[in-house]
Amino acid sequence: MLPWGVAMPEVSPSISVGGAPAEPTPVCEIIASFGEVEAEYAAIRRGAGLLDSPHRGTLLVTGKDRVEFLDRMLTQELNGLASGGTRESFWLNRKGRIDADVFVIELRDRMLIDLDVANAAAAAKSLGEFVFTEDVEIRDATEQFHHIAVHGRLARETIAAACNEPDFELAIGAAKTITIDNAAVVVARRDQTGETGFVLIMPRESAAGVWEFLRGADHIVGEDKRKVRPIGWHAFNIARVETGEALFNIDFGPTNLPHQVGEMLPRRVSFTKGCYLGQEIVARMHSRGHSKPTLVGLRMKADLLPVAGAQVFAKPAAADGAPAGGLGEPIGVVTSSTISPMLGAAPIALAMLRATDVPGSIVLVNAEGEQAEATVAGMRAWPPPAKEEAA
Repeated sequence: MLPWGVAMPEVSPSISVGGAPAEPTPVCEIIASFGEVEAEYAAIRRGAGLLDSPHRGTLLVTGKDRVEFLDRMLTQELNGLASGGTRESFWLNRKGRIDADVFVIELRDRMLIDLDVANAAAAAKSLGEFVFTEDVEIRDATEQFHHIAVHGRLARETIAAACNEPDFELAIGAAKTITIDNAAVVVARRDQTGETGFVLIMPRESAAGVWEFLRGADHIVGEDKRKVRPIGWHAFNIARVETGEALFNIDFGPTNLPHQVGEMLPRRVSFTKGCYLGQEIVARMHSRGHSKPTLVGLRMKADLLPVAGAQVFAKPAAADGAPAGGLGEPIGVVTSSTISPMLGAAPIALAMLRATDVPGSIVLVNAEGEQAEATVAGMRAWPPPAKEEAA
């Protein structure tokens, strides 16, 4: 059952996502699959997948000083952010730890902040505590809005059909308001799967109608060949792990510093802007070169898949020409993993490893009851850089 009451097939189990890594209590339920994970994943790579996203929360920020105020609070440069612009950023605490991973969408008369629903209320409260004389109001508007994501090679065409705008285009980092089923829908470009991706935010009462219009786009885009279809968390998760898209409260969380997010750091943090909360610690880590564990990719050598939480060990070096044996010291844990269809069903993973383990290193990972070798690599497994540049 979707949050607005649209019945889903009985073959659509749900899973809990959005809680802090150490928190066992479920925070939010999301459809795991509609019964055909392979077809749902294929929709991302060949068509368009519609992901209902009740795990996303919304902050509503108003007031003429909102951009200037948040530029002093968040890690990314917001100065000069105009209507129709977006930014990915972090909200840190005084110790430089990540309190929220945020996606900022600036509109003509307001700002929406997309973040994990588990962090929405706390982020609104903590940000609000720094408002003094500024003309800014920040509130948790999660109950007012609902989120749907569209991912895939035909994502643009799907939204164009749903909003009846054949010339619909949106560059990376841009946002605008469109109309679907007579509802005002904020759509922002955010590629998270290695394909074109859009975040759609709409009034909660309009969500069912928007969902049906998006599903109906298959009649035009896919010529009723199911190229546009609802997808569950499993299909999205496969695609986002392949492309190295780490998620807050899954791959990293409130105990981590920005430098621990690996290759995502430049997208979230500006090292040339003015002061913000926690900047002193971030600048210190940047100047000396961080020594904390950081997110990396793992490419398994054997056909064995580690699960989240599996320990990773250093591989002992051979001594005096003898083969190495046993386990080395623990150096980290797996945070996410999947079997990658785009890499010939190869097992891959994201892991938080100590910074001394550089790309190309061989490590040992607990996987399916065995100790398996893996190569430390970049977070993104697909598309490879050469393919992306060619595209």
